[in-house]
Amino acid sequence: MNKSPCFSRAILALALALLAGAATVLLDSCKKGGAESKPADVDYYTCTMHPSVRSQDPHGKCPICGMDLVPVKKKPAPESESSGTNTNNMSGMESGPKTETEEQPSEFTVPVERQQQIGVTYATVKREPFHHTIRAVGVVATDKRRRWEYVPRVEGYVQKLFVFSPGEVVESNAPVLTLYSPELFTAQKEFVNVLQMRDRARSNNSPDVLSSANNLVTAAKERLRLWNITDEQVSELEESLKPQEYLTLHSPFKGIVEDIGVEQGRKVMAGDRLVDIVDLSVVWVWAQFYQEDLSMLTNGLPVIITTFSYPGEKVDGKISIVDPFINDATRTVRVRIEVNNPGLKLRPDMYVDVELSMDMGEGLAVPVGAVLPTGLHNVAFVDEGDGKLEPRYIELGREYGDFYEVKAGLKENERVVTSANFLIDAEAQVQGALKSW
Repeated sequence: MNKSPCFSRAILALALALLAGAATVLLDSCKKGGAESKPADVDYYTCTMHPSVRSQDPHGKCPICGMDLVPVKKKPAPESESSGTNTNNMSGMESGPKTETEEQPSEFTVPVERQQQIGVTYATVKREPFHHTIRAVGVVATDKRRRWEYVPRVEGYVQKLFVFSPGEVVESNAPVLTLYSPELFTAQKEFVNVLQMRDRARSNNSPDVLSSANNLVTAAKERLRLWNITDEQVSELEESLKPQEYLTLHSPFKGIVEDIGVEQGRKVMAGDRLVDIVDLSVVWVWAQFYQEDLSMLTNGLPVIITTFSYPGEKVDGKISIVDPFINDATRTVRVRIEVNNPGLKLRPDMYVDVELSMDMGEGLAVPVGAVLPTGLHNVAFVDEGDGKLEPRYIELGREYGDFYEVKAGLKENERVVTSANFLIDAEAQVQGALKSW
């Protein structure tokens, strides 16, 4: 059945009215939803742990870790973009090609509530006195200037020993051993003969013979001295004119027997080791320091020696020699330390701890926990108030305990973040405040 034209027009008008109403309702709902979804200055929302996540939902959560998303604000357009196109073209033509420069960090915002949630703490940059302490391991050694090895210079026999085991204390000028040598006995007899010849030349008033005899006496004395006969023994022989069958060797200082290489009655050859005596009242400590500390090692610098054998006791010493050669395997340099050892507590080959402390003056200091090393830079986050933070590239000096010396990048009394640095760094990365690592 055919419908009338009036009926068709009525149906069309009703459909158009319904569509218009639906569009109006949809537009209103979109406007309301957009106003509630995010502020005008927010570009998108992301996760601080997973910056690749982007969402327009302010109440959304990270699909990877489930954390609440944080806002990333829009960047203001640069002034060059807001000006006319012709101006941009002209300025580009005048300035020529741009050179690439490292992008500097910019300020970003982490709400105070958010900082409290992630455990951010602060410290103040201030001037501090610096004390540098170097610790090393050392080994005790004998002082080579206070050690004596008795070695016979002629062939002979050990007639008697006065010391019998290592560790015995020997007083200065005390007898150590007696040595019988036919060759030495013959040399003494020759010395007595030339002395008698000199006396006869004096009594006969023969100047030529006396001069020759004096030369022979001088040569005989020198020969005896070269065979380890002391000047006192030579003088005694010169007065008594009686050669001694046995030569007694005496200790040149008060010391301790380190080693005995012979037995009584044994034949010895020239160059054999007889007895070693060492004075341990002063010892050396050879310590190993890394080459990074080389600039601070100087002769005369005081050090403190400790050992587990005597807990709580400290012994003072001073640097006497800094070895100019570096060990190519350990990259360390040897330092010789002279230590007074009156109680003989430090013994050869004993391991000790060496501590060297120096006053390095005063300077601007930042806590070690406030510095975030990134490879290319050292970064500190400066508090600007109201949740605003500024990343700074800082230049550091030496580390002194819990502080770094600040060469550049920070000022006195500025507040820096000392904990949760990695989370703050993630916020800075998300907001585009810190890009160049």
